[in-house]
Amino acid sequence: MHKKRTLATAIVGVALLYAGSALAQRPDPNQPPPGPAPVNAAGRVLLQGATPADKGVWTPVFGILDPIAPVDVVPFQPWSRALYDARQLHELEPHARCKASGTARQFLTPYGVEFVEMPALEQLYIFDIGGPHTFRTVYMDGRSHPTNLEPTNYGHSVGWWEGDTLVIDSVGFNEDFWLDRRGLPHTEKMHTIERFTRADERTINYEITVDDPGAYTGQWTGAFNLRWNEGVELFEYVCQQANYAHELMVGQESTKVDRSSPIVP
Repeated sequence: MHKKRTLATAIVGVALLYAGSALAQRPDPNQPPPGPAPVNAAGRVLLQGATPADKGVWTPVFGILDPIAPVDVVPFQPWSRALYDARQLHELEPHARCKASGTARQFLTPYGVEFVEMPALEQLYIFDIGGPHTFRTVYMDGRSHPTNLEPTNYGHSVGWWEGDTLVIDSVGFNEDFWLDRRGLPHTEKMHTIERFTRADERTINYEITVDDPGAYTGQWTGAFNLRWNEGVELFEYVCQQANYAHELMVGQESTKVDRSSPIVP
């Protein structure tokens, strides 16, 4: 057992070192200002590099332990506020147990995400690196949401371009994930609109509007930026291998989790 924990500790340690490097890539005042966002032959902004040879992934600029919207302006229902408060104590997040997380939580790992457009299929894919290492499909062919959806972690997403902004409309979520790293709850009634605006070659402005009458008394909006990490590619991520070191990820159930480190899956 000791050898297994040592191996798991080493794996997590390497991951944390990489994560710390990714988080460190914030705006540097000594660097020249960023150039314009790359565009395709039609003049529309791209969400990756200017050519297939330009590798990179997107990581969050702000602290990944911060809420995506100020808690005092989120219109909680009493039960959802109580659940949010409880999650500040136990922090038993599904993502830390290798479960896929939809909407904003997908972009709040220190390892990054990659957008892959498939024009011939009229689809766009968002690949995760951290956590479960899964991907989300966005249908870009003008279809509507199906009337009878089986709820899933990613829901059903349709997208379109408004100028240089990618808009994604999603429904059909289950309740098996948190909206962000701090634990904002939701129900199966949730409907989200996400907007991805590439402001320049290094920045995407991300905004999410949440409409969930099951958990909130009105719509609300959260936002943060994503930073381009040039040269980084998708890599194999082993999430909590064989559950050897679960306490390193979420702690013991009977104790409060140590929040002294900003690194999370």
